[in-house]
Amino acid sequence: MMTKKVMIKGDIVDDQTAGFYQFFGMPAVSPSGVADILNDDSGDDDDDGDDEELEVDIASNGGDVFAASEIYTMLKNYAGNVTVNIQGLAASAASVVAMAGDHINISPTAQIMIHKAWSQPAGNADDLEHEASILNGIDQSIASAYEAKTGMDQADLLQLMANETWLTASDAVDKGFADEIMFANDQQLQPVNAISHIPPKSAVNKLMNLIYKADKDKAKPSKKENTTNGQSAELRNSKLAILFGKNQKEAN
Repeated sequence: MMTKKVMIKGDIVDDQTAGFYQFFGMPAVSPSGVADILNDDSGDDDDDGDDEELEVDIASNGGDVFAASEIYTMLKNYAGNVTVNIQGLAASAASVVAMAGDHINISPTAQIMIHKAWSQPAGNADDLEHEASILNGIDQSIASAYEAKTGMDQADLLQLMANETWLTASDAVDKGFADEIMFANDQQLQPVNAISHIPPKSAVNKLMNLIYKADKDKAKPSKKENTTNGQSAELRNSKLAILFGKNQKEAN
């Protein structure tokens, strides 16, 4: 079974704006671009293309809230298993997309950033109050995606968003925004076919590292030898200083 790959890299934009980004060669992802990948059945030999595994790699500063909502919804509706890999920063709208994963991996060097939505309104007091109510509704919608994944209370999530919270990989796993830190349990597969136990690779590697360290320590000169060598070098330098000093006087 093949695995489909969706790349959430660059800004998350609507389909029309994606044409602008493409014209100038700037990285971006849009709902139609993701839909094309999800609906692409080329290379499938069976009729169950929607049951393919799906991997979503994320490194994005976020972008358009509603474009991100479309992508989130498409990923949640995907019939196959969805694995999200947060490789760099999953900020703002990109963090919402990440919550669509059935299993979310995060690199130990990556972070998730969540905050409240913002806009650049203009107008009178009524206009600004109306814009504020819209933003509050958007914040609640975003928090709902976090709530569905983490199980946290929406009020607590809204407070984290108000504080513009940056989550390390460990923080993300602890709070439920991610399921696993990538490479943390990286173990080499060791197939065996024996009637007795074979030492695991991890134990062998640990022992070999200890042996290597012991051999390395043996190769180091002892403290006494270091002292002797240091004294010899000091004596040699003193003799050279006397010699050069004497020669300099004779030359004068």
